[in-house]
Amino acid sequence: MHIADGILQLPVVIGGFTGAGAVTWYSLHRIKHQGDPRERIPRAALLTATFFVASLIHLPLPPAGVHLVLNGLLGIMLGWFAFPAILIGLFLQAVMFGHGGLTSLGVNSLILGLPALMAWQLFHWQRDVTATPYRTGWRGLLAGSGALSASLVLFMVALLLGLPTAFNRESTLTAMAVITAAHLPLVIMEGVVTGLLAAFLQRVKPALLRGV
Repeated sequence: MHIADGILQLPVVIGGFTGAGAVTWYSLHRIKHQGDPRERIPRAALLTATFFVASLIHLPLPPAGVHLVLNGLLGIMLGWFAFPAILIGLFLQAVMFGHGGLTSLGVNSLILGLPALMAWQLFHWQRDVTATPYRTGWRGLLAGSGALSASLVLFMVALLLGLPTAFNRESTLTAMAVITAAHLPLVIMEGVVTGLLAAFLQRVKPALLRGV
């Protein structure tokens, strides 16, 4: 779900960087007002590395290959740290492996980062911190699947707005249908993985689910 360099038109690229810069600034602003962030940075670094590695492991799900994203999990566990973590992970992927692109970094950050923040709000909305692992797991499933579904919608919107007019519309819509079909099993898988991890953490270390 990474958009490569040279695909999007310049206004969309500029808009992506502007939006990503604004969300990053606001996230850091909120982090600053939550107290000393140094004790939370190791957790953010660890989950950034998890996101970095997971996105590089491709799964052969017909009709195309896809990869785990885990942006919902990052949102649940990191809160406002999630967006900067995803931005850094995407930057390293683009620089080190050419996965995605630098000109599309802003758009890609919004595609994956905004749903991570949405998942954080969804997971913690009226949440009872003493809930059973079973109930917590269902919340995690909804947050994980919801985050990837939202990312897929934003991905399609970015392509529809950013593709040059020279692209054949019929071919573009066909490619989008293939991408959507390929990611539907992944939406379920992301929800299951996030739900199981949330239930496990609720059982052994509930403090990790505070979404600081």
